[in-house]
Amino acid sequence: MAGPLSLHWFLPTNGDSRQLVGGGHGVGTGSAGAIRPASIRYLTQVAKAAEEVGFEAALTPTGIWCEDAWLTTAMLVAHTERLKFLVAFRPGSISPTLAAQQAATFQRHSGGRLLLNIVTGGESAEQRAYGDFLDKQGRYTRTREFLQVVRALWRGETVDLAGEHVRVEGAFLDRLPDPVPPVYFGGSSPVAGEVAAEHSDVYLTWGEPPEQVREKVAWVRRLAAERGRTVRFGLRIHVITRDTAEAAWAQAHSLLAAIDPAAIAAVQQGLAESESEGQRRMRALHGGSAANLEIAPNLWAGVGLIRGGAGTALVGSHAEVADRITEYHEAGIDEFVLSGYPHLEEAWWMGEGVLPVLRARGLWEPAAPLPDGPAARTAAFAALDGR
Repeated sequence: MAGPLSLHWFLPTNGDSRQLVGGGHGVGTGSAGAIRPASIRYLTQVAKAAEEVGFEAALTPTGIWCEDAWLTTAMLVAHTERLKFLVAFRPGSISPTLAAQQAATFQRHSGGRLLLNIVTGGESAEQRAYGDFLDKQGRYTRTREFLQVVRALWRGETVDLAGEHVRVEGAFLDRLPDPVPPVYFGGSSPVAGEVAAEHSDVYLTWGEPPEQVREKVAWVRRLAAERGRTVRFGLRIHVITRDTAEAAWAQAHSLLAAIDPAAIAAVQQGLAESESEGQRRMRALHGGSAANLEIAPNLWAGVGLIRGGAGTALVGSHAEVADRITEYHEAGIDEFVLSGYPHLEEAWWMGEGVLPVLRARGLWEPAAPLPDGPAARTAAFAALDGR
């Protein structure tokens, strides 16, 4: 098993709800409506809760279905003290020189609180809405060239590149980022693995059963080793944790019961047309059906019935969720990007229930706990494991 875990939360910039909220990979947010707008006031509450319980960073998504990640996190920096922001970003939207400059500016003004999640692109229809008409293979080629330029600029080099999709002459940065932000990257297709092995610091994957995750870790680790590199591994997954297993599963069933079957059918029809290999793998876990959604111990595929992208959740008592996180850690996962509905309350369930258990096991330490914060306390709920 590797060293201590890094645990992150999620900022719902498409809105939040006590029910599941749709969105991503061509799925509109109206399929399961958000009732808490993604205002700076509300997102600040979520960010402060994540900061208070000891999470290191918060992922902010990208896409036409949510608020812009750069602008939103830049505003939230002033309302938080030490929480880092994992900004999802699509290379096709701006030049690599400007992106490298933005990252450097963000680091200076935030005190080094930027992590960068490179997203090669959504579905082609969404990409065309942004004026991007490359196919999937072309987008990955562009991402590789984009990161080649950005990495060189961050090293202080002057860059000339005449690539297939990226061209710069005499590109340089007057001021370098300090520290250089780590690059997070995901993708399940063969070309995605190659780009991850060449350029990512952390390879992100969605919450498939542990054995499938173990296989992905081995695949990317081998590709990186062939290039003389080492990569950390992260898991993007939802969580429903309560004092007892019965209470957690009751919450999962409540989330599912609130969704109109017609909405599930419409979402699944759209996701079936996705070009994403990762999305195909997510759909294969439930096959579009609400039956048999516990696809592995404490692993529930119900979120993926209505939401594109990450579609599974860890469901159980605090001790059970900690057990599953430990199992994924043993499979090679170093970092977890977690979320739950609603994100404000679920951050506290994690912080008061699961994180102290992980800390007691020596697997996790809070990023920078407040002296009287819950992350500094003992595992008060560990005995209520609902086994």
